[in-house]
Amino acid sequence: MEAVIASDWIGIILIGFGTLFLLGEVLVNLRGIFALLGITFVVLYFYVYTPTPSAFAIMFIIYLTGIILILIDGKLINDGTLATLGLAGMILSVSFAAPNLTAGLYAVIGLILGTGGSLVFLKIFPPRNMWGKIALKDRLTTEAGYTSLNVEHEKLVGKMGVTLTDLRPVGTVVIDDENYSAISDAQWISKDTNVVVVDVDGTRILVKEDT
Repeated sequence: MEAVIASDWIGIILIGFGTLFLLGEVLVNLRGIFALLGITFVVLYFYVYTPTPSAFAIMFIIYLTGIILILIDGKLINDGTLATLGLAGMILSVSFAAPNLTAGLYAVIGLILGTGGSLVFLKIFPPRNMWGKIALKDRLTTEAGYTSLNVEHEKLVGKMGVTLTDLRPVGTVVIDDENYSAISDAQWISKDTNVVVVDVDGTRILVKEDT
């Protein structure tokens, strides 16, 4: 059993499943089940290959930091910079922890396969709606017991406007020569882009790029 765990090819399994479940936990809400499975696989990989506790801790932290950077990029910044740095950190951590080039290549392949495979969970389980309220997907209506903060804003639905600042995803838009604070659906919209109002909840205005 020890010989199997210490084999070069075991990295593709441990890192593959570890990445699959950890990113799956980010994408879908299974109440921590995927997170627990993912951490178990990743910890086992670094435990097998890193020679000292300090090296284990450093490599594991770099790996998790990479996932966090990908999450921040996807949910807040959405320009790919942090996601690229995060992926690079994950690749470096599993590569440096490997005892040789072959084991490192197996681990990187597992990382790539796990990252791509995690997207399949979106077709099987309900997605994690981290931006649900801020993106106005859960409308606060009078029928649900809420009172609109500004009835006039409801008249903006369907109107065209132009972004006065970048929406990352919050910014300012100009509609009918008036400035409004608006939010995109977790997407980056550049300044001076034509947008259309798709939803309003109180004084929060949800817009999307007019294509």
